[in-house]
Order: sequence, then structure tokens, then C-alpha cells
Amino acid sequence: MNKYLLPSLCLMALPSLAQADDSALTLPTGTISAPASEADGSVSLKTPTSAGSRLGLSALETPASTDSLSGERIRARGDRSIQDAVSRSAGISRTGTPGDGGTSLSARGFTGQSSVMQLYDGNRMYTGMGTVTFPVDTWAVERVDVLRGPASVLYGEGATGAVINTIAKKPFSGEIENHLRLGYGSYDRQQQALDSGGSLSDTLSYRLNLNRERSNGWIDRGDSSADFVSAALRWQARDDLAFTLAHDYGDQKPMNYFGTPLIDGRFHNSLRDKNYNVRNDQQHYNDQWTRLTSEWQISDNLSASNELYYLKAQRRWQNAENYNFNRLDRQLTRSGNFGIGHQQEQVGDRQTFTFKHTVFGLDSQTLTGVDYNRIRFHMKSNSPFTDYFTDGQPVDLYHPAPGDFASDSPYRDQFKTTTKQMSVFAENRLQLSERWSLVTGVRRDYVHIDRDDLVKNERDDKTLTGNNWKAGLVFAVTADTSVYGQYSTSTDGVGGLISLSKSQQQFDLSSARQTEIGLKQMFWDQRGEWTLAAYHIVKKKLLTDVPGDPDLKQQVGQQSSNGLEASLDLQLPRAWQLQANAAIVRAQYDDFQQDVDGVQVSRDGKRPVDVPRRTANLWLSKAINDDLRAGAGVRYVDARYADMANQNQLPSYTVVDASLSWKALPNTTLGLQLNNLFDRQYAQSQYNDGQQWILGEPRSLFVTADYTF
Repeated sequence: MNKYLLPSLCLMALPSLAQADDSALTLPTGTISAPASEADGSVSLKTPTSAGSRLGLSALETPASTDSLSGERIRARGDRSIQDAVSRSAGISRTGTPGDGGTSLSARGFTGQSSVMQLYDGNRMYTGMGTVTFPVDTWAVERVDVLRGPASVLYGEGATGAVINTIAKKPFSGEIENHLRLGYGSYDRQQQALDSGGSLSDTLSYRLNLNRERSNGWIDRGDSSADFVSAALRWQARDDLAFTLAHDYGDQKPMNYFGTPLIDGRFHNSLRDKNYNVRNDQQHYNDQWTRLTSEWQISDNLSASNELYYLKAQRRWQNAENYNFNRLDRQLTRSGNFGIGHQQEQVGDRQTFTFKHTVFGLDSQTLTGVDYNRIRFHMKSNSPFTDYFTDGQPVDLYHPAPGDFASDSPYRDQFKTTTKQMSVFAENRLQLSERWSLVTGVRRDYVHIDRDDLVKNERDDKTLTGNNWKAGLVFAVTADTSVYGQYSTSTDGVGGLISLSKSQQQFDLSSARQTEIGLKQMFWDQRGEWTLAAYHIVKKKLLTDVPGDPDLKQQVGQQSSNGLEASLDLQLPRAWQLQANAAIVRAQYDDFQQDVDGVQVSRDGKRPVDVPRRTANLWLSKAINDDLRAGAGVRYVDARYADMANQNQLPSYTVVDASLSWKALPNTTLGLQLNNLFDRQYAQSQYNDGQQWILGEPRSLFVTADYTF
């Protein structure tokens, strides 16, 4: 087949593949990626990081703890989701459940979508009801950048623990290249994928990624499917002006698994593959992002960027989610028949200007910008969630009958919100001397929420404001070594801003502040690099229960965390490579009251839910010869608590993965990925207050064949 014909046919077919609804958010300022066949999978401390600054600073120049994971390395390790990939970064662990889209993370003692923000191409999707379902997979990923610690001064509320920025593959100039992948593995997992890109003319270039995955799953009735389309067209109108139009479409039906119930508080391996959900269960996510980016180099010292975007997301759940074992009658019951639907649309625009100038004779770079979003969110459900079976439906522990969704509450409209957000922000880097630099930033956010209660026919509104700033000093000890110190603030909502209930709207944003010091160094002729960071975070204005009235809350709580993070990357002799990291965090509630059966109980000194005290990762790989490469990695996550009383605990786990790739022909590479090599049984996260463990996948293998032309 003509190599120019395939991408043309795929672009023509795009509308039929992504016909559901338009969508989108924004993309980063125009980076032109190399073809997939030329990417070497390496990112160094001198690579500009998209998460830590909008000024294009490298990790060495950024006064914060950052990390970058290349798409090539992510795929080589067999990481299927962004969450799998970033949980190999220092101090980040998975906490996702089907209720939050399976994407929730924990970082620096803070968990969930309201504290660990996830971006796509530098832009955020505002979180409704604590759920994020995009991006779909890692096939179309160029790089994932991580910024640990508060980042509200860059991205607004909801970023106290960390920010994860997924960068999609971009159009590139040059001869068209096509990359096909076919894959098959355990549990009848199948993959068919395409990556195509290059120049269509002297001024037009494109990138098209298609990915289709299917699996029968490792539990009974565990079928899943995912389809993803990512297309971008770049027009270089002039040497100093470029436009990029991009559209991303994802449709997912994940394995509908709400965990394995504990029996007498213990996990039983014989239940590992059982599915206790109902026959007519639903879990379906459809996300679409469309964005138009313009980049204009106005002069040598002034550039402008504008990002116009539209997002549409639709989500649907219908499941029996809670499985409880009664110790007295030795009976498992199924309850929690929840039917929920989300419809969300977001329109936004971001305009930025970057200036190179001097301040008192010192070199300086300043970015200023304005950000505007309008988000419409519509919630449907069968609230008040009254089950047909008052005391739960009895289910056989070892041979669970699927049964049907059983609720006495009708599925109906609940509420609609319209949220208008506007912010102004600025960031500056001032070169104080040859070695000293000062990086500062400020941001002012304004949010107005109009909420229509469609059940009570009531309307209310709320206006929230947030002010955040940061300041960091960087000292370049040498060209390859820097030390830094920084202070930053952040704000988090008491719930997702666009879905705040009437009672939640009376409260202000929670506020946090962080102090951090760190060191970054490249050594051994830049064949090695290591980082070290120490931090202290205090978050105030948490909601706590009011004595004597469990239905009321007061905003007086506080939690804090202290921690250390270290990472090491080495290119060793004889073509060995080593990446390793470790983190330790001491997180606790400082002032927190919980109502337990009408009694106020202090949780002061307790560790927050889903926060491991220690995490560590290691990956060792070797190029055996020019055509054969092997790698293996270890992931460790310490024990976590599933409740505020710190009584129910998820045990620690260590999982080993491995990979092998063989370039069988000049254009053909065969791969083998082995996940959970020693078939470790472990709880990746938890549900239903720790009564259900969401287990990690058992041992599995996946074979791939990649062909480039």
C-alpha cells in the first residue's frame, strides 16, 4: 500500500469513528515531536518540563520536585494506563475505584481527584462528582510530566498533592511514517493500533493515532473494551505563526469490578475471580476533546499563545456496588444498587503572552495570562438509592447468581449546574546572577456556580475566590547541579466545584501551604542523574462533624504531611540501564472530628485513608545486542488504612513486571510483556470502607508485533 494513502484514508474515516459528540480541552504550546521510530525513550533533567512551569524551564531550572516519563518507556514497560505509569514515579500510588473512573491517585499524603490534578496537554477537565475518565490509554502518549506538591498557582484549585500532565503525540515535519501494532495476551486481551504522522506539504503536518482494545477480563463476566482516536493537523502559516487543530475521542467500557469482599475481615484467594455485580450492570464512559492552538512569535522578545477548547463527557453507571459478609449468619449480601449518569460540557479559552526583558539590568522572563471556562454539568441518578431488598440481597459466596439491578428509587434528573471560571495569572524567572535565579508566580481565581435542584425545584448560587502564589530560589552549583528552596500555596474545593451540593456551597475553599528544599544533579558525564526533595505541607479548612448533629459540618479541620523523595537514573556499562526511586511520608490529621453513631470521636494523629507511608520503584534493563532488549521492574507500596479510625488496613505489596523486545526484521519488532510475574495477590485499592478489596491483575502476558513503514 502506498504510504501516503493510508494516513489519507484514516483521516477521511475519522468523522465516522468519532461521531458521537464534539469535545475537548487544550494542548501545550507547539512542541513538534520526533517520529515514533526515532524516539529513544530518554528524558533528562535538562528537558523542559510542562508540569512545573509555563515558562519552558528544565527540571534543573525549576524549584520543585518534577519527573518526566517518555511514552516509549511507558509502553515498553507494559503500562496500559497513565495511572499505572505515574505510580512508578516517586511517592505516587493508585487509589482508583470504578466510582471515580478508576483514575484516582495519592501523592504527598493527599488523595483523590480534588487534591491530585490530572491534565491533558496542559489543560484540566473540571471534576464532576470526583470522577475523571480521560485519557483512555498510553498508546498516543508522547510524555507524562509530574509536578509533586501544590500547583494551584499554575492550574487553579485542586492541586495540593501533585499535578500529572499527559502530553499527546504531536504532528512532526518530515517523511510520513506509519507504525502498526497487533497484540494478544492473557484473558483474550487483544490490541490493534496505528500511529501515523509526517508532512503532507511544506506547511501541513499531521499525527493520527488509533487504538482498539478488548479483553475478557480476569474475573467472571469481566469483559472490557476501549477505543481511542487522537488526530492533529498543524499548519505552519509563516515562520513565526502556527496553528494546530486536534481532536481526541475515547469510548470505554471497563471491567465492571467493585472488589472482592472480605470474609471475617480477611481476604480469601478462592474468591479472587468472582464477580458479585448484577447481570445488567453498566459502566460506560465517552470523552471527547477538541482544541485549536495558535502560536505566534511576535518578535524576538515577545510571543503569544491561545488555546480554544471544547470538552464533552458522558458517563453511566448501573451496578450493585456493596458486598457485606455477616459474621453471625455467615451470609453475603449484595446492596447499593446505584444508577448514576453524568453529562458534562466545557468551553474554555486561555491566552498567554511571554516576554523576555530586563529588570534593573537583570535578565528576566515573564508569562502573563487569562483563563476562562464555562462548564455545564447535569446529574441523573436513582437517589435516594432505596434498594428493593431492604436488608440486602443474599448471594452465594462461591457461586454468585448475577441477578438484576433492584432499586425502588426511579432513575431521574437530580440537578444541573453552570459554572463560570476566570483567572488571571503570571509567572516570572529572574536571573539574579550567573548562578542564582528566582522563580515566582501569582494567580487569582474567580468561580461562580449556579445550581438548579431538579427534584425540589430550587435554585441557589455561590461565588468562590482563590489567591495563590509561589516563590522559589535556584542555585546552579555547576551546569549539571542545582539546589533549590521554594514556598507555594494551593486551594482545594470541599468537593468538585461543578457538583457542589447546597450544603457544601456554604463553605470556602480549603487552603494549603508547602515549604520544600531539594537537590538535582547530572553526573558521570551525564550518564547518571539523581534528585532529592524534602517537604512540609499543611492543609486547613477541612470539613469536620459538628457535635450533636451528624448532618452538619464545620470548616475547622487540618491535616499535614512531611516527607522525603529520591530518584536515581543510571546508564551503566555494557548497555545496562537503571531507574529507581523511593519516598517516605508522614501524613496525619492534626485537627479532625468524626461523628460515630452520634458520638464525636477525635481522629487527631491518625493517618489519612489510602496513604502509604513508603513507596519504592526499580526498573533494570539491558540491551543484550543491537536487536534484543530485556527489562524487569519492582513496585513496592506500603500498607494503607481504609478508614479514618486506622483499624482496617490494606497490606503492603511488591509486584514484579518484566519485558522483552526483539527486532526480528529491520521494520518488525516482537515484544513480550509479563505483568505480576510471581502472581502476587494484592489489594491495589479499596471500596465500601475497606470491606471490598480491588485486587491487582493476576499474572498475565501480552505479545506484540510492531511494524513500521
